[in-house]
Amino acid sequence: MNGKILLSRRKAVLGAGAAASGLFIGPRFATAQDATPEPSPMASPEGSPEASPIASPIALSPVPLWQTAIERGIIYGSSGTTWQVDDAEYKQLFLHEPAILFTEDDLLWWRLKPSPDAELDFQYGDQFVNMAQDNQKLVFGAHLVWDEGFGDGWTEDDIFGLDKQAATDLMLGTIDQEVSRYKGKGQAWSVVNEAIDANEADGMRKDDYPWYQTVGPDYIEQAFNAAHEADPDAILLLNEFGFETDSEYDKAADKQAKTLIVLDKLLAAKIPVHALGVQAHLVADGFANKFDTAGYQKFLSDVADRGLKIFITELDVLDDGLPSESAPRDQAIADIYSRYLTTALEQTAIASVITFGLSDRYTWLQEDYPRDDGAPRRPLPFDDALQPKPAYDAIQTALMNAPIREPLWNVPLGS
Repeated sequence: MNGKILLSRRKAVLGAGAAASGLFIGPRFATAQDATPEPSPMASPEGSPEASPIASPIALSPVPLWQTAIERGIIYGSSGTTWQVDDAEYKQLFLHEPAILFTEDDLLWWRLKPSPDAELDFQYGDQFVNMAQDNQKLVFGAHLVWDEGFGDGWTEDDIFGLDKQAATDLMLGTIDQEVSRYKGKGQAWSVVNEAIDANEADGMRKDDYPWYQTVGPDYIEQAFNAAHEADPDAILLLNEFGFETDSEYDKAADKQAKTLIVLDKLLAAKIPVHALGVQAHLVADGFANKFDTAGYQKFLSDVADRGLKIFITELDVLDDGLPSESAPRDQAIADIYSRYLTTALEQTAIASVITFGLSDRYTWLQEDYPRDDGAPRRPLPFDDALQPKPAYDAIQTALMNAPIREPLWNVPLGS
């Protein structure tokens, strides 16, 4: 298995093609940071950009995304990792724009439990959570139960070969220790990630999901109950992808329908599921024509009608099929952000919008799925020089124009 994040299931949302372009004008950067944050002592993983130990203050937006969002009752966030904020320039941006920080790497098992016989290692999670607390940020913990995210110390036999009791003890024991450790510090958890199969009548992934095979069909119920017992105040999510456009594997409408079936079963059993996490890894290829806005809004409404909040948890845009030139590609990506967020944010049950990273300097898409033409990926609001792109303006504008809702948590926080 890969020693970093294993994301093979997300291949289902990847594609190629072109998207329409448009112009979106919003607030740009105008001010500079007054002080330079101290860099983290951690080293970045092999192959990542070299961290800058000392950085000059960078230009920062006078109105960060979190501030625009909270004026409409929305919590804006970004994923990030401890190794990324070794980059002192990036750390300034990362502590400025979001209100909630998503633990992209630091609580995955390649960090937390790098081999079957290893004790739980919370050093990276502690650093991330402490950074959030020191800067008055909320924390979204990910992922308590997933079939991926393991390191080189694990084999498939190490997981699929567990007997029922050993697997149950491993899964529930890890959830208990993890959520208890960050009780009151982690406001939301992705409890179970990527567990839905659009081709199964009951909506459940089975043969390829180790926890289903070892713990049993009720592993989701057990996981949510354990997380809730460890921290009754935390918001607990079922997190999933593939709701926006059809892929070669699944139809978006089927994924939506099967997710509702799984949610209904959990809610009927009074399992403490509080929200649905919608990953929203958007595919640029033909997005304007493939994205069924009415159907998507109906799906979000159906989720909300069940009394659940909705988090957009991993928002970015795969730019295959778009021009290699930066300017037209950036404008096409901005159009996709605008089209998507304008549609989604009409649903006031959406409590949070979290981009999967902030800057093209650190994106899983470049690392795992580089473009065939060699042009660097440009999926995020800021470029690799930490400068805002049209996508930033599109997100700002969509947040600014979203219907007002009651915020899930009290902010403002540190900026």
